[in-house]
Amino acid sequence: MAIIICSLLAACETNKGNIPRNQDIETDDISILTGKPGGIKLLEFGSKNAPSHSIPVNALLWRAALDVASFVPIDDVDTFGGSIVTEWYQSPNRPDQRLKLTFFVLGLELRSDAVKVQTYIQKKVGNDWVDSGRDEALARKLEDLILTRARELRAVSVSETMQ
Repeated sequence: MAIIICSLLAACETNKGNIPRNQDIETDDISILTGKPGGIKLLEFGSKNAPSHSIPVNALLWRAALDVASFVPIDDVDTFGGSIVTEWYQSPNRPDQRLKLTFFVLGLELRSDAVKVQTYIQKKVGNDWVDSGRDEALARKLEDLILTRARELRAVSVSETMQ
């Protein structure tokens, strides 16, 4: 019985990364703020070899999506994933209906296919909210608003650099 237990314990032992047991793991790559691997090294700031830490989506579309989403309370924002999720919003004009929006900025270029909006509608039945699908027409209108706002932001930035 002792042989079986010893063999099971020996099988569970791992040597991650093939680091010799007597050698300490290097801790230079661990963030002093979070204690997790990764992060930005201050000595690499500004160097050409430094990894890119910019957002992986078009900044103009991202800013425009935030501007358009600002009429609804925001629940979650993922800058690196390019998504904005709002809370449920109930318009004063339609107390029997509420709306939830999800914005996705999908690319680095200012293009119409780099932004996607999904709208979720619920209707009030008695005291409960019941899903009633999506409003594709509203989603397209919001996408158009985002693209228009992004073009406005680009025009302003171009005019500022020309002065």
